Amino acid sequence: MRTYRLRTTALATATAALALALTACGGSDNADGPAGNPAATKNADKPASTGTVTPSGEDAPAAGSAGKGTGTGTATATPAKAGSGGGKNTGGTTGDSYAYTHPCSARDLTVKVTSPTGTPATVRVITVTNNGSTSCGLDYFPTVGFSAKGGALGLQATAPGGLGGAPAYPVHPGATAYAAVDLNPSGGTGPVADEINVLADKEHMPNADGVSLRLTKPGSVANPKVGLYRTTTHDALNAF
Repeated sequence: MRTYRLRTTALATATAALALALTACGGSDNADGPAGNPAATKNADKPASTGTVTPSGEDAPAAGSAGKGTGTGTATATPAKAGSGGGKNTGGTTGDSYAYTHPCSARDLTVKVTSPTGTPATVRVITVTNNGSTSCGLDYFPTVGFSAKGGALGLQATAPGGLGGAPAYPVHPGATAYAAVDLNPSGGTGPVADEINVLADKEHMPNADGVSLRLTKPGSVANPKVGLYRTTTHDALNAF
């Protein structure tokens, strides 16, 4: 049974299994967990063979590296709608209750990584947009690893502990979930990453649904951490 929960007032408590193992670079499973890379290489213009996440975001593909996320450095996904983070519990297939029992499908998601203006140099924001026509549920935070020159660095961002609350983070149709990542919160010494590897929902998605996104500004990685999904960038930056 899941031992982690996000405390959310007026939302039903439920439990589910949570696994945070990462894969080795290239998308193959890695029993060593954090030493791996949670993201299989994807093509930004074509769906994966399993119809999975469309990568996009901060970066342009490296020379000779097909399948890395592309973008301009700013999120272009549809802004989060009211209640997409659990604020409303409307009925039908677009409400929170539906999301709690229907995990997001990678084929309906667009994942990006951005560097919002005004944030610390070590911080990035991951955005996950639901392109589907129904609400869906994500795990409380994404699984995040780092790579350099195509090789996994063996580092995984740690997430908050002691969580409790709703069985999933609900994302309404067209809404976006935001999660902040700090590559080096203490300013320590570590290897320099030029890619961030994201699996939007380790709870319900195979490692092959992960994406590798090139960082426009490579950064040193030491004791990285990832925050909880939230409905805005501002809230995400305060959710570590």
